[in-house]
Amino acid sequence: MTTPLPRPELLSRLQTAGEVDLAIVGGGAVGLGVALDAAARGFSVVLLESHDFASGTSSRATKLAHGGVRYLAQGDVPLVREALHERGAMLANAPHLAQRIPFVMPGYHWWERGFYGVGLKAYDALAGRQGLGGTEWLSSRRTLELLPGVQPRGLWGGVRYWDGQFDDARLALALARTAAARGALLVNHCPVTGLLHERAQVRGLAWRCAESGLAGELRARCVVNATGVWVDAVRAMDAPAMATAERMVAPSQGVHLVVDRAFLPGQHALLVPKTADGRVLFAVPWLGKTILGTTDTPRHDLAREPEPFAEEVGFILRESARYLARAPGRADVRSVWVGLRPLVKPVAAEAGGATQKLSREHTVQVAASGLVTVTGGKWTTYRAMAEDVLDRAMARGLLPHKPAGITNGLRLLGAAPGRSLSEPPGEHLYGSEAALLQTLPGAGHWLWHDSESSRGGLSEAMVRFAARYEMARSVEDVLARRCRLLFLDAAAAALQADAVAAILQEELGRPVESEAFKLLAAQYLRLP
Repeated sequence: MTTPLPRPELLSRLQTAGEVDLAIVGGGAVGLGVALDAAARGFSVVLLESHDFASGTSSRATKLAHGGVRYLAQGDVPLVREALHERGAMLANAPHLAQRIPFVMPGYHWWERGFYGVGLKAYDALAGRQGLGGTEWLSSRRTLELLPGVQPRGLWGGVRYWDGQFDDARLALALARTAAARGALLVNHCPVTGLLHERAQVRGLAWRCAESGLAGELRARCVVNATGVWVDAVRAMDAPAMATAERMVAPSQGVHLVVDRAFLPGQHALLVPKTADGRVLFAVPWLGKTILGTTDTPRHDLAREPEPFAEEVGFILRESARYLARAPGRADVRSVWVGLRPLVKPVAAEAGGATQKLSREHTVQVAASGLVTVTGGKWTTYRAMAEDVLDRAMARGLLPHKPAGITNGLRLLGAAPGRSLSEPPGEHLYGSEAALLQTLPGAGHWLWHDSESSRGGLSEAMVRFAARYEMARSVEDVLARRCRLLFLDAAAAALQADAVAAILQEELGRPVESEAFKLLAAQYLRLP
C-alpha cells in the first residue's frame, strides 16, 4: 500500500508523539533495519536522520550482498555463515532490488584455479540450501567467453561462483517505507541535538528540523545510536569523557570508480582475491556501468563527503589495467565515490595497523545510562544486527520481551510476488506503485534516459513520486539515492539538476536550489 508522506504531517506526528518505546538515531542500513524489526514486533518507533536516509556509508557500498569470501580465507567461519544466511534473506525479501550475480576469478598462475576453487566449494557448502549456484572450474576459453573484457595474456583459466548484488540506497528506502507502513515514524533531515536524562538514565532526545528550524523533545523508553562511523559523537552526548577515551570506531575508506560497461561487457563480475600488494579488486556490472574497487584505507576524519586519496585511485586504475584487456584511464571515470566503513576498534589499543585486519563483525554496547549503540558489520547482515540490538535492549529491560524472527520472511514494499532470484532487477516499482507512477504529471517525460541501464532512466513522474512517497527533500536526495545517477555518471547528473529542482519546487512548495548539487557532482568527477 502506498500513501503520501508529507513533511508537515511527519513533523506534526513527531511533535505530538509523547513517549515511544524506541527512538533510533541514524537512518542508514542498521537504523532502518532496527526500525522495521521493532515496528513489525508492535513497538512504537521513531527514527531521526540528520541528513537523508542512507546518505552516509549505506549508499556507498560495492553493491554486493555476500558472505565474504576473503573472510573465509581468514578462517572466520561464523561470520561467513551468518552473512550467507542473511544474503539469502535479503534476496528473498527484496527481489525487486537484489538478485544473484555470477563472479569469475581469472587465474594467471597454474595453481590459482585449484586453490581458489576448493575455497569456493567450501563457500557453497556453508551456504547450504541458500546457495545461489554451484562453483565451476573454467578453462581459459570459457573464462574469456564469460569475461570478454578480461586480459587474455597469460590466462590459465578461472573459477565461477555466485553471490548477491543489490541497490543499497533504494533498499534503504524500501526499509524506511516498509517500516512506515508498519506504523514507524521516520523523519530525514532532522538531526538529534542532544539526549534527555533522568536519574542518569537516557530517557529521550532533543531534535531540530534542518529545513524549518522547528525543534522539540521526544521521550523514549529506549534510545538506539545507529549512526555508523559517527556513533562516538552520539555517545559523547551521553558521556563525553567516556566517548573520548574509549572510541568504538576506527574508520576505513573504500573508494569506487565507475566506468562504462564496454570495459567489462556481459553480466559476469570479476574478482581478484589477492592483488600484488594483497588487496582485493572487484569489477562489477551495475545499472549499465562497471564499478571498479575497492580500497581499505585508514582515515581519521569523518567527512560527510570524503574524497579519494591519489594512491587509492592509482591502485584501482593500475590493478584494473593488469586484469582488463582494455585499461581504463582517468578520463574514462564517470563517477568516483567514497564511503567510510565503521570498523570496530580493538579494545586495547590505538595501534595504527591496516584496517583490513580490524573486525568486520558488529558490536552492540549498552551504556550504564541505557543508551544502546550499534556499529560495525556490513550491509548484508543489517537484519541480524537489528535483531541483536533488540535482543540486547530487551535483555537489559529497556523494552518488553517480544519474539524475534518476524523480518526473516518479511517482503519489503515494492517486491513483486513470485519474482525469481535469477531475474535482474528492473524498475524499482511494481504492481500498484508502477500504476500509480503512470498517473503522476510528466509520466511520459524523460529527464534522463540510458538504454544500457536496467532501470531505464529518470522521468518527471519519478521525481514527483520521490517527493510525495519517498521523502525526497533536495536535488541530491533524488539524483543520488532515489535515482542513482550521481553514482553512475556525475556529469549527466549535474545536467539534470535544474530540471529536478524545478519539479521539486512545485512539489514541496518552497524554493529548491541546484547549485550545491552541481558542486557535489563536480567532486564526484574530481580525481586527485
